[in-house]
Amino acid sequence: MFCLRGAALIALCAVTFSPTIAAEPVGQAVEIRTAVSGARGAIAVKDPVYRDERISTSKSGLGQFVFQDGTKLAVGWGSSVVIDKFVYDDAKSVKKLTIMAAKGTFRWISGKSGHSAYQIVTPAGTIGVRGTAFDFYVGRDGTTAVVLLSGAASFCGAGGCRQLTQRCDCVVAKPGGGISDPRRVSRNTLKSLGNAKALPFLSGGQRLSGALGWAGGGCSLAAAINEDVEPKPKTVQPPAVEQEKPRQQKPPLIPGTQRQEQRQRQEQNGQGQRQSQEQRQRQEQGQGGEKQSQSQSQRQEQAQGQGGQQQSQSQSQRQEQSQQGGGTQRQEQSQSQSQSQSQN
Repeated sequence: MFCLRGAALIALCAVTFSPTIAAEPVGQAVEIRTAVSGARGAIAVKDPVYRDERISTSKSGLGQFVFQDGTKLAVGWGSSVVIDKFVYDDAKSVKKLTIMAAKGTFRWISGKSGHSAYQIVTPAGTIGVRGTAFDFYVGRDGTTAVVLLSGAASFCGAGGCRQLTQRCDCVVAKPGGGISDPRRVSRNTLKSLGNAKALPFLSGGQRLSGALGWAGGGCSLAAAINEDVEPKPKTVQPPAVEQEKPRQQKPPLIPGTQRQEQRQRQEQNGQGQRQSQEQRQRQEQGQGGEKQSQSQSQRQEQAQGQGGQQQSQSQSQRQEQSQQGGGTQRQEQSQSQSQSQSQN
């Protein structure tokens, strides 16, 4: 009998003193993508979220939540966060709202409550909110980055406090105490964090809807893609001697058309080589023909010259012979005349 009374008392205490405060709803989900889970399992759109509840997302998960005072929180992929404290008053504002971010990437937009009511705790320090919208990231080793989107915020850790007052300002803090000075977020921020997916709402890896999506305008990493942490010195280039003609840019080609163009270029190059070879052969043949014609003409001229010389020599010899014959005849005539005169 005593055992039964004890069991009933324990059951009554479990019902009476169960964490009703933990079951107190403090907000609800307004958008869920892929897998987002809470203490009671998978979370769907319009499901309530509760105080002391841990919200986790898958590697591709995304959840957007609105708290009772209008505060908005986006939880990106691979994240884990606990709504640690939530003290609500009757004026539709909260006296205290504290969340503890264990890992992942987040976007925060303050609601109607006073600035001192909000507190975000990370392994590297605490983010103080002053009418603010900002992104923050917590790595597996506790390294924390905060990027201010509007308003102002502060970050305090073992290495001191930093004030973020300019839009797109960013600080990076280590759990041991190291903390950077505020400077504009850039791709170098991702390099320092060692994770290219550290700030997906700014890099475009994940897209948010509503006011959470509008808050990041002007601080996207796409806009800061050509910005460096330190400006590079300008180099003076010597003037170009010849100006190259602008090349016509061709539209991007499909791989199949690229292969066809490569084949056509190869065929054109082969045809050009063949034509050049044929031209060389024609030139060589023409030069050989000219040489042959020149040698033939030279031979003909030599033959003609030799024949003319022989003809002139034969003619001169004939003339000399005729002259000699005429002289002998004259001598014979004179001798015969002298003999006839002596006889008479």
